[in-house]
Amino acid sequence: MSFLNLAPAMGNPKFCWNSISNDSDHILRRNLISMLQNSKDMNHARSIHAKIIRKGIFQDPFLVFELVRLYCKINSIDYATKVFHHSENPNVYLYTALIDGLVSLGFFTDALNLYAQMINQLIFPDEYVITSVLKACALLLALGYGKGVHCQVLKFGLSLNRSIALKLMGLYGKCGRLEDARNLFDKMSERDVVACTLMITCYFDHGLTQEAMALFSKLQSSDTVYWTAMIDGLVKNGELTRALEIFREMQENNVKPNEVTIVCVLSACMQLGALELGRWVHMYMSKCNIKLNQFIGGALINMYSRCGDIDAAQSLFKMLKVRDLTTYNSMIVGLAMHGKSIEAIGLFREMIKRRLVPNSITFVGVLNACSHGGLVELGYEIFQSMETEYRIEPQVQHYGCMVDLLARVGRLEEAYDFIGKMGVHPDDRMLCALLSACKIHRNAKIGDHVAKLLSECNSIESGSYIMLSNFYASSGRWNYAAKLRKKMEKGGILKEPGCSSIEVNSVIYEFFSGDLRHPQRKRIYEKLEELNYLTRLEGYIPATKLALHDVDDKQKEWALAVHSEKLAICYGLISTEPCTTLRIMKNIRICNDCHSMIKLIAKITGRKIVVRDRNRFHHFENGVCSCKDYW
Repeated sequence: MSFLNLAPAMGNPKFCWNSISNDSDHILRRNLISMLQNSKDMNHARSIHAKIIRKGIFQDPFLVFELVRLYCKINSIDYATKVFHHSENPNVYLYTALIDGLVSLGFFTDALNLYAQMINQLIFPDEYVITSVLKACALLLALGYGKGVHCQVLKFGLSLNRSIALKLMGLYGKCGRLEDARNLFDKMSERDVVACTLMITCYFDHGLTQEAMALFSKLQSSDTVYWTAMIDGLVKNGELTRALEIFREMQENNVKPNEVTIVCVLSACMQLGALELGRWVHMYMSKCNIKLNQFIGGALINMYSRCGDIDAAQSLFKMLKVRDLTTYNSMIVGLAMHGKSIEAIGLFREMIKRRLVPNSITFVGVLNACSHGGLVELGYEIFQSMETEYRIEPQVQHYGCMVDLLARVGRLEEAYDFIGKMGVHPDDRMLCALLSACKIHRNAKIGDHVAKLLSECNSIESGSYIMLSNFYASSGRWNYAAKLRKKMEKGGILKEPGCSSIEVNSVIYEFFSGDLRHPQRKRIYEKLEELNYLTRLEGYIPATKLALHDVDDKQKEWALAVHSEKLAICYGLISTEPCTTLRIMKNIRICNDCHSMIKLIAKITGRKIVVRDRNRFHHFENGVCSCKDYW
């Protein structure tokens, strides 16, 4: 990077914007500039360009500058570059126009190379080109290059420029240099809403939610972007309830949300399973004059489908006048999660007919649909089409879908061989899916091989340890199971506790296994006892073999009886009107015992019960489940 050695005192640029030679036809030039500034399509741009050449004024700096800007604006970077290279003695303004265009169109490396060329040509940079270059550095996470540009900023006396300081803050924040970002913020004479918004974003990027909230509380503002940055940061850091509280405060302060605000709030609702609040946000959009487009539509489809109302998601999808790849992906993934495999595959085929090119996310959704539907041959066909037809290299998620598909139908050896032939290393989630299938299909031989692979994984989560432990316990190898539990304790790895939530009157209630915290715990456990009695009359027998602890059957029965989803259902039954659908969100996979009992609870109570676990949705009604006991 030779431009870093440039002396700070370069003198004035070779060309001054006001030193243009007189043009015999000033009116023509003004008209052409006006036409270039107002043009919006390629044909019009080329016709003006041709006229400029015919008139012999293609070196006029004003016209060249506007031509470069126009071609960048209409996404024709090749023409913009050609115009630039045919210009004589390009000045800082022309460099700025092309660099800014390259950055706006995503050609970040090209923009940085052009900036280096400009400096090596001894052309003095100004604040506009510096801000564009720093933006490219931030988007590329090019910290070293950005620090070099910072040196130039100091040499050229631009360090007090506010726009440059903000871009430097953004660069250091994105590249993990929080202290450098904070130093720039602290040195600012005016810490207005823009600077505070950027600093809040930096804090959130580093997981410092308390610092972000403290700064937010110091500055009262009605700026929508400021409030949205706070909500977005809280959502990304898992502070979902707090994010919704900030959204309520935003309404109380009469701050109007924008599209991004709504999408952030819908994301919080989706992750919490807060369907009623999500519906309210949907209705609230019309009050704020926020129109339904692909961006909002995709967020709403995700919210409805992941909160358990797939019918509402499908209705919304049909309402959308314009459906892009993102909205199709949202709908396909949602249908797959709800076990509507045929509908998901049908939508995939419709998307292809409309000449929308699928991406990596599309294939995760449609392969999951094949997995939940047991459609092995179709799954193979779609998987192979990724590379042969769409030139998409399968990632670990796609291989995982195929392993899951084969494992579910009992083709365990084929799934194990498939892992050996993959182009990527298996992750613990993939191996856990296969190990679970080995346990279900009672194939200890393959299970032992998979267990060995799982134990050798570099990064293994607590859930994987539990899966291994349960696999050994299910075959009576309690010593192996106990050793794994001790290894977890020694490594400080905590088991993720089963947690189920239910929304009642727009309030989310959480339950853990054996939970006694709820004020209505007495009524909840009375309802649980009643359901235990009624389901036994219907033939329910506690699956004590699934309680993988070396204790007697009575203790196992109690451990199964107080699972979190059962407590959440009991609370829903005592707190809602008859015939109300109950929607339960669970953080881990539902067990066979709960699955069997909930089918009977739905039959006895005449309720529809929807349960979302880690893998998919289960719709229980009239004694059956939508998964047909295949999950």
